[in-house]
Amino acid sequence: MSEFLLVFALAVGLGWPLGRYLAAVMRGAPMRGDGLFLPLERPLYALIGTKPERGMSWRGYAGAFLLSNLVLAIVVWLMLMSQAWLPLNPNGAPNMSWDLALHTMVSFLTNTNQQHYSGQAQLSYLSHMMGIVTLQVITPMMGLALAVATLRGLFGGRDAQARQADGQDRMPVDVGNYWADVIRPALRFMLPLCLLWSVLLTSQGVPATLAGGPTVAPVDATVEMKEQKIPLGPVSPMVAIKQLGTNGGGWYGPNSAVPLENPTPLSNLLETLALILVPVSVAFMVGPLTGRRRFAALVFGTMLTMSVASAGFAVWSEANSSTSRDIALMEGKEVRFGAEPSALWAALTTQTSNGSVNAMHDSLAPLTGLVAIGDMLINAIWGGIGCGLQQFVVYLLLGVFLAGLMTGRTPELFGRKIEAPEVKLLAVLVLLQPLILLGLTAITLSAPGLTGNSNPGFHAISQVFYEYTSAFANNGSGFEGLGDATVWWNVSCAVVLALGRYPALVIPLAIAAMLARKRQAPESTGSLQIETPTFALTLIAVIVTLTLLQFMPVLVLGPVADHLALAAR
Repeated sequence: MSEFLLVFALAVGLGWPLGRYLAAVMRGAPMRGDGLFLPLERPLYALIGTKPERGMSWRGYAGAFLLSNLVLAIVVWLMLMSQAWLPLNPNGAPNMSWDLALHTMVSFLTNTNQQHYSGQAQLSYLSHMMGIVTLQVITPMMGLALAVATLRGLFGGRDAQARQADGQDRMPVDVGNYWADVIRPALRFMLPLCLLWSVLLTSQGVPATLAGGPTVAPVDATVEMKEQKIPLGPVSPMVAIKQLGTNGGGWYGPNSAVPLENPTPLSNLLETLALILVPVSVAFMVGPLTGRRRFAALVFGTMLTMSVASAGFAVWSEANSSTSRDIALMEGKEVRFGAEPSALWAALTTQTSNGSVNAMHDSLAPLTGLVAIGDMLINAIWGGIGCGLQQFVVYLLLGVFLAGLMTGRTPELFGRKIEAPEVKLLAVLVLLQPLILLGLTAITLSAPGLTGNSNPGFHAISQVFYEYTSAFANNGSGFEGLGDATVWWNVSCAVVLALGRYPALVIPLAIAAMLARKRQAPESTGSLQIETPTFALTLIAVIVTLTLLQFMPVLVLGPVADHLALAAR
């Protein structure tokens, strides 16, 4: 319980000033650090051929986002398939097959970091540093950029007042400059924070070297053991960005359950805190960025309530559930940390689309696994950097629409009507998730030889559903034991990864731009007040109801049935 309270207290205490700083960065106004950062930014703008003050319509913004992703995808995919012939490969990592390279590229490109390869053994140092870590830095900032552009659209765009005064409401809305919105927070916010965390983790014993690692001989000649290669490398920088960037992909296969990646209780606290630090900061950023403190309080309060409830139930389940005691509480968990810190990590890593682990989720008590799946299905309890805020906007719009129907009022958000075109786009996002997850889960379970399950019965359903849920939520964690390094799993999960990322980022931006082009009506006593505790509770009810109603059957057949079967023994 002490670590539970400490992590949340530190996240809130540090997240508030970081959020204010991040808002200043995203506004693009002159700052104290301009003398240091502008000489780094200007060559990048010149290379891209843009000016940071040059605004974009939502279509131009989304087009730049998709184009940058396409270029990165081609470069990283080719790098992974040719890494054996490239430098910085002291451990002799082989070239990846086309399907494994495709899944790995899409996974890291979508800020998911779902790994169907076994950690360091299948990646060269060049692939790690130039491919994986580069995507881990850039892709969270892409998500943040889309979220900030959406907020600008919801509040009328950067030129809202001028457009209203000139009567040009039908003109394209300026949602900012995509390239500046990615470059500025990457250089001014994420990289300095990662440098600090990397130094702190290195001080705890996390490796930070380009050496290939020592070979250890058996100490006792009577023991039947061969020489063992201890893989090292620039681990601490990758661990820093994997935690802070809601990435999750570890240097080693078992992730932060490996002592080299997470050696001490202090490193575990730092990595647990890093899971939610930046997402909390993004929630705090909303207020100073939009100028609406009450709206920021709605966002933060709703997310914090769901987060504490989810994490609290996970910790309780893992520590007190009878099924946990029956299936050996510490199985699959590091004795250095214990069951409760493992459950706290499991809850926070799935609340934030991070996906890193310090224990094997396949060994969690069934109800703790249910919490992890539920967190990913909601995907707005903090969520990934930017992505969580985008999903929150989707739930917000749905909540406003449903509240308007229940009260007999025209649904309006900040004085702008939510009409048929916006609702149709929302319907696409609402229906896409169950169609993809339930459809592919059914196909995989029904077709012989596709699943690769390590467990029979109810838990087998949970393993398959978890894998696709993790991919769609851009989370990356898994119920390990699943034989997922196959063409079917690599290709199907790559499709799910892309469908879970791009529509969820682009469609809310399109909706926000559509709303921004409508003339804003003044608020009156008849307007729906969303910046209230009552609406926050309504919003939480909408989120939980949507999740439970759409996925109740598979949750009952999976983790709930697994829990009841174990309890009956």
